[in-house]
Amino acid sequence: MAGSRVADELSIADVEVTVLGNEPHVAYNRILLSSVLAGKHRAGDISLTTRAKARVGVAVTGIDRAARIVSLSDGTTLPYDHLILATGSQALVPPIPGLDQAFTFRTLDDCHRILEAASSAQTALVLGGGLLGLEAARGLAGRGLKVEVVHAVGHLMERQLDPAASRVLERTLTDLGITVHLDARTTSATANSLTLADGRTLTADLLVVACGVRPDVALAKEAGLEVDRGIVVDERLRTSDRRISAIGDCAQLGNEVGGLVAPAWEQARVVARQLSGVEPLAVYQPTAPVTRLKASGIDLAAMGSLQADPMGEDLSFADPVRGTYARLLIRDDRLVGAVLLGDNPSVGQVIQLFDRKASVPLDRRALLLGRAVGGAATAQAETPALMPDAVTVCQCNSVSKGQLVRCWREGTRSLDGVVAATRATTGCGSCRDAVEGIVDWLVAA
Repeated sequence: MAGSRVADELSIADVEVTVLGNEPHVAYNRILLSSVLAGKHRAGDISLTTRAKARVGVAVTGIDRAARIVSLSDGTTLPYDHLILATGSQALVPPIPGLDQAFTFRTLDDCHRILEAASSAQTALVLGGGLLGLEAARGLAGRGLKVEVVHAVGHLMERQLDPAASRVLERTLTDLGITVHLDARTTSATANSLTLADGRTLTADLLVVACGVRPDVALAKEAGLEVDRGIVVDERLRTSDRRISAIGDCAQLGNEVGGLVAPAWEQARVVARQLSGVEPLAVYQPTAPVTRLKASGIDLAAMGSLQADPMGEDLSFADPVRGTYARLLIRDDRLVGAVLLGDNPSVGQVIQLFDRKASVPLDRRALLLGRAVGGAATAQAETPALMPDAVTVCQCNSVSKGQLVRCWREGTRSLDGVVAATRATTGCGSCRDAVEGIVDWLVAA
């Protein structure tokens, strides 16, 4: 996705660029694979268009840095002035005996293989209770399979959620027909079973491994570039070879590696501005990410630090029966962390406050509870006419309400046209309803 985005940005600037991809498909939105798994989208629906020349099904097998030439799997070579590595990440399969027989969930081909197996299956096991595992579990459950999630840690999505939020999420999953096994360490596996450390054996018609990802650094390492967990880059996203950049999941800046779409696309924008000459010294400035899980029956946003601060405010509300949980952590009148689970119309405003490091409204309770209290903030979040132009509607692509309105007033008079022009909704898709609402408001205005 990062490679497709930077190529598109460069093509718009009339820079000659070629995209090389080893998968036999045009670029696609990996975030929406769970929607394909759930049957909400077809594979063609998640394709990403690009103006750049693309060669699919062709892997780069080597980089001659001195000659600035890449060797390809079809026996040909290609010269470059500047090379951008956007090799992404690979599915992480824990070193558990037999687990290599299971399905992974990372690529479109993985998705097709799972769907083929699911067509004749009634039950499924998903190993991994992180973001990817829960997306896979919800997708399979949406197709009518009885799904069990096996997670080695004591609560779900432990990197993003506190235990209280995890308990509410677990209950929501249970209500959706998904069984969750926590503190369940797997010792061995077959193609359709997991044996746990406590002696239990869980069986199903298919087994999916979704235990996270690791940056794909093989090509960079072979070329002699500096690698750690990812391909090491500086603030300008340059590798140890200044003629080679790295962006997206494969890149490591400081101690941080990627994994979310918004930072990857921002990195693509920065490199495109450098190479097109618009801003040759452009620097990537990381921001704290916002994690979204939006599947049928689940709406979750998590951001920042959830470590309680004795000098700050820690507000929370839980209603497990209704599947709602909200927590706000505030210090010096700024939001430093938050979790919102369930139907909470404050989510857009909370993300805005976090991203912009803006002052939190005095009525903290209204922000925490959303519709339960209401007020002007909620009205602004729900009503396009009251929403300030500066509000970011699409977090993945940093598209504001003002940009959507400007696009409309400049002559783009359809939802599809606005989406194509601004790229709003083309990331995780969670802003689709908001964008549609703004377009409907513009139509009626």
